[in-house]
Amino acid sequence: MSEESVERVRVAAEAARVASRRLALLPRAKKDAALLAMADAVEQASERVVAANADDVRRGEEAGTRANLLDRLRLTPERVSAVAQALRDLAALPDPVGEVVRGSTLANGLQITQVRVPMGVVGMIYEARPNVTVDAAGLGLKSGNAMILRGGSAAASTNAALVDVLRGTLAERGLPADAVQLLEGGRDDVRALVTARGLVDLVIPRGGADLIQTVVTTATVPVIETGIGNVHVYVDAAADLDMARAIAVNSKTHRPSVCNAAESLLVHEAVAEEFLPKVLAELGGAGVLVHGDERTATFAEQAGAAYDAVTDEDWAAEHLALEMSVGVVPSLDAAIEHITTYGSQHTESIVTEDRSAARRFVAEIDAAVVMVNASTRFTDGGEFGFGAEIGISTQKLHARGPMALQELTSTKWIVQGDGQVRA
Repeated sequence: MSEESVERVRVAAEAARVASRRLALLPRAKKDAALLAMADAVEQASERVVAANADDVRRGEEAGTRANLLDRLRLTPERVSAVAQALRDLAALPDPVGEVVRGSTLANGLQITQVRVPMGVVGMIYEARPNVTVDAAGLGLKSGNAMILRGGSAAASTNAALVDVLRGTLAERGLPADAVQLLEGGRDDVRALVTARGLVDLVIPRGGADLIQTVVTTATVPVIETGIGNVHVYVDAAADLDMARAIAVNSKTHRPSVCNAAESLLVHEAVAEEFLPKVLAELGGAGVLVHGDERTATFAEQAGAAYDAVTDEDWAAEHLALEMSVGVVPSLDAAIEHITTYGSQHTESIVTEDRSAARRFVAEIDAAVVMVNASTRFTDGGEFGFGAEIGISTQKLHARGPMALQELTSTKWIVQGDGQVRA
């Protein structure tokens, strides 16, 4: 990596460290007031932000960027308002900093208390999702962390406009603008950020499999891994089929370009003949290309759905588009085995009226989120009541599932005595 990138990251991280110490002292009222001011500023700058975003979208179209990625990139006035509302939702949530996790008084009179504290300086590396810029800044502020953001080049104009608005709002309120910084260099800046051990406390990658694996294998800074979403809906023999159809279609088509959209549909053979013609007709009507197994082919033809034969690559793929792998399984065991083989430990859903089947699915499926009779689209920090999310962790240490305020904190033990010494 270049010396220029190392120096750029060093300067940014040192400024972020100073900012983080100021944030750690802020009472909730000041943080919440700043979040509300940031929300108003983002909304007031909507025309400017949308214009900058149009430049990014135009460049993406000219470069032949896939439609699903353009959808992630695109901001409309309505989406800008939703981004601003996420900041307001954060302001309404309890402040995690200072929360007492546990504590006790020892026999010798020492009072020990474990409390939540900010991480400090957090690096966020993500692709063409400009809403993440605002979510990360807001979550960082509320949890007392300074954020160094490195968004994808595809959203460069949008991110620059948003960060300028956020930094300006912080400065206007007498808060450190360096609590939110944007790295605009190339891959060398990313490498410098993820290896800035001692300057950066935590790195969170959010994006495709290549980005995540590059960060995980390169970083010397601790990483919380956000995983891809190869998400399944399993329709059990005891499913309410009308419910199952609504859940499967919503999980796939509500917003197919995001990580909690379903990529595979598994159907128990006992209900396949009744269920598949109806659900495939509805998926086909929504423009979904079905990658189906042999038993699905006949039903797809009857339903008039676009179809091709499923491959192992299809089963393993995060399509992020109007495509879905569909297959018939002989049992719950077979469904669990299939998901264990191909799933990404993100979100899995079972549709069933059989409580025993639901309990087994919940217990045996290894995923950050397991749904019972619900759309996979609910795996989302906002939907969980967290105000926003910085990503969805598929690892098991420290954080798992939608990561929000508490996941951006560590803990500190405070020990208070009156002169005790150890014998």
